[in-house]
Amino acid sequence: MKVMVMNGSPRDKSMTRNLTNTVTDQLDEKGIEVLTFDAGFHNLPLFKGRKEDLDHPEVQRLITNATKADAFVICSPEYHNGMSGALKNALDFLGGSHFKSKPTALASVGGGGKGGINALNNMRTVMRGLYALVLPDQFCADPTCFDEKGYMVETNAKERLTIVVNELVSLTSVIEKKIEVK
Repeated sequence: MKVMVMNGSPRDKSMTRNLTNTVTDQLDEKGIEVLTFDAGFHNLPLFKGRKEDLDHPEVQRLITNATKADAFVICSPEYHNGMSGALKNALDFLGGSHFKSKPTALASVGGGGKGGINALNNMRTVMRGLYALVLPDQFCADPTCFDEKGYMVETNAKERLTIVVNELVSLTSVIEKKIEVK
């Protein structure tokens, strides 16, 4: 099983990166191969719908990893009541063929007081347009869930995230078996 973990934050010091690192650690512990996209490190050109932009090395890397992925964990900070522009730009380079019938977990980091819900709703709408199998459960973290080194230390948050990651792995396992319903 291959899971693509996407960090939609373009910031160098990012709480969303802390979240994606925690997700990656959980998947690694399960022996699952992790593919990554990090908006802070993988600088994509602005999506303009031009074929020549598809040749950009970072766009090729994004497309290759999305094609290989069996499932996704998509994480974003909340900017102005939505996902980050950097994440939306990355998703614009992908299409329904990359997400169709692939389980997708959504997670966000808000500014506190349960911020991040609007980013989750925004991501859910976009992922529906890309035919992803978005989990009904989702995860939202506050910055206080992490210590100064970026480790998730809040027990309830860790437990909630584990539930979402386990749901993703379980659904992906079922889909990989390709059981036909008659």
